Amino acid sequence: MTVLEQPGSSRNKSSLAGPPPAWRPRVDPAPLLPDAAPYRLLGTDAAGRLDSGLLTRLYAQLVRGRRYNAQATALTRQGRLAVYPSSTGQEACEVAAALALEERDWLFPSYRDTLAAVARGLDPVQALTLLRGDWHNGYDPHEHRIAPLCTPLATQLPHAVGLAHAARLKGDDVVALAMVGDGGTSEGDFHEALNFAALWQAPVVFLVQNNGFAISVPLAKQTAAPSLAHKAVGYGMPGRLVDGNDAPAVHEVLTEAVERARGGGGPTLVEAVTYRIEAHTNADDATRYRADAEVETWRAHDPIALLERELEARRLLTEEFVGATRDGAEQMAADLRERMNADPVLDPMDLFNHVFAEQTSQLREQAEQLRAELDAEAAGHTEDAAGTDGSAEEARP
Repeated sequence: MTVLEQPGSSRNKSSLAGPPPAWRPRVDPAPLLPDAAPYRLLGTDAAGRLDSGLLTRLYAQLVRGRRYNAQATALTRQGRLAVYPSSTGQEACEVAAALALEERDWLFPSYRDTLAAVARGLDPVQALTLLRGDWHNGYDPHEHRIAPLCTPLATQLPHAVGLAHAARLKGDDVVALAMVGDGGTSEGDFHEALNFAALWQAPVVFLVQNNGFAISVPLAKQTAAPSLAHKAVGYGMPGRLVDGNDAPAVHEVLTEAVERARGGGGPTLVEAVTYRIEAHTNADDATRYRADAEVETWRAHDPIALLERELEARRLLTEEFVGATRDGAEQMAADLRERMNADPVLDPMDLFNHVFAEQTSQLREQAEQLRAELDAEAAGHTEDAAGTDGSAEEARP
């Protein structure tokens, strides 16, 4: 027992009273807490205030997105894609994320978010180039304001915070929206990104698509938190919980978060509760870790079907509208199929392009070695061809 811990000492008495009066909460946690249940619009009285133009636009993008997912999945079976992580069942999150942003804003997608990039206006072939294994990336990030597709989990989140913070320091009116799956919230990059975003009040929105599984690991084995949206409170930002299959609800929540960030209100963490209908990728067997009955339950909560009910109630789901929407989706799929079936012309030297702004000595050395090997291979082919032609001449009568 130290002197300060002796009975009657002032240290002992003050410790019983709690921390000194100078202690106080950094912020009031109450406004940061998410709702107890996911926010919904479709099927509620609030759906009546929704703009019909927005609903039809969302529907057209959902139908197009469903067809895009089906076509990309088929391309993997045909050997035209190395891998494809389908977002079937999650189209409402993908489309709403793209439509909630202004042209000047930035989207930071994960590997499953090619549909969000396509809904933002990116060429579907360019969106799939990385997954085809052809190149580092299929598009110019600066031109489209879409960061490269990120295959390592959650590493795009700190990048989004950095870009948003830099834009704010420069006075640019730019918001970054970063997408991640529930599995990504178990990575250190997720926590670091949220901490710095809140500390700097960076204009960034985090969208967590909670589709139930991190490959085969269910959410219950990833976290004991009431919801992933509750994690926002620990970092000092608002958390929003939304039905991820309710397209207008996701769009409204994300739009509000983007506007809040643009107005200087800082970051928001949005958890969209959805479901991955297909397997993790074409290399995964989802039947090993989840029951078919569970999948069928979520099929009944399909984002396209939910929106169709509202459109039917408004008499907007006409044969002409549905036909035009499906025809547009089929035309997109046919174009994607035709262009992906063409063998690309690749230059192995592109391996060293766009890795660093200025190549390192190691990269220059490796590039020179590859160039020498390619030149030697080309020379060998030339000699073989010449030898074959000479043999043919001698054998000719």
